[in-house]
Amino acid sequence: MRYASKAWQEPSGPCLRNFSEEELVSSVQGALALRPQIEAVIDRIWEDGFDGIYFVGIGGTYASGMQVEVYMRGRSRLPVFVENAAEFLTTGNRRFTDRSVVVYSSVSGNTKEMVELVDRVREIGARIFAFIDTPGSILTQPEKQDYLILYPKNEQLKFYMVANYLMYKNGEFPQYEVYNQEMEAHLAQNLADVEKAADAWAYDWAEKKVAFLRAHPDLPHYFIGSGNQYGATYSYAMCYWEEQMWIRTKSISCQEFFHGMQEIIVEDTPVTLFIGEDEQRPLAERVARFLPQVCANYTIIDTAELELPGIRPEFRGSISHLVMHAVNNRVDAYMELFLRHPLSIRRYYRQFDY
Repeated sequence: MRYASKAWQEPSGPCLRNFSEEELVSSVQGALALRPQIEAVIDRIWEDGFDGIYFVGIGGTYASGMQVEVYMRGRSRLPVFVENAAEFLTTGNRRFTDRSVVVYSSVSGNTKEMVELVDRVREIGARIFAFIDTPGSILTQPEKQDYLILYPKNEQLKFYMVANYLMYKNGEFPQYEVYNQEMEAHLAQNLADVEKAADAWAYDWAEKKVAFLRAHPDLPHYFIGSGNQYGATYSYAMCYWEEQMWIRTKSISCQEFFHGMQEIIVEDTPVTLFIGEDEQRPLAERVARFLPQVCANYTIIDTAELELPGIRPEFRGSISHLVMHAVNNRVDAYMELFLRHPLSIRRYYRQFDY
């Protein structure tokens, strides 16, 4: 089965579950409107100088850090790194100094590893730029950061706004102004329209997927992606299907797929391939060519098949992970419906000390 927009025209079930176009558009526009605040913070950081920018996170926020690091790696000479908070706390990083800058995001503002990470960074004397969703949380305390922006959701977008302005400051993004004009004019509505376009397909896919999972409860579902889609792959498998849906998964990058995982793919192995539009797209296209030869239970979701009016082709790769997230929002809504399992429930996470 391949992801095709023409298959979404007629809903086959309930339409647009858990969806508010007004709320989505307002949320994304609100995040884009943070640009002057973000630019002001980066101007201060730039003026003071730095020896490295570290995107640090845990779980889903680490995945967002991976996305922004790979985005900048091929575009910028700036020293930009991604760190897992728990690894940093145990292993450290000898390159990290009091001249370094941490950029992180937290939904709750009280995640154990991030609270400890912030305290460690404070001991070293490095600067901290925090995006927090929850006012009044531990990490919003003034002593916990140098720069704070309070705004809910849109973590990946906020990180990319930081990255884009850093590259602009470094003379590496001459189209910065026109890029932002297009995003501010069109991105929010485009993401809402993607969800609407994907809705009927997602309903049908989720219904069939849950039936398959019930018939094969011990068979993991494999997610594959590369570039800024690998962070999406890693996060979607772990934070959504495992944590929220309690479904066994494995995530793998396209470049590593052919060095182990390909050998366990057979005709009924459940596989989903995310294809984006950044420079690593050819890696995903190679996997897409391979899968039909050995598997009859694969899904390919390709953001290039979706219309994004008003956004020029050369900018699409920088938002393809957001487009994929919009599609997956629809999948999540109907997986929750057919699993009869609210995605807010956890067995163990934050239920007791461990």
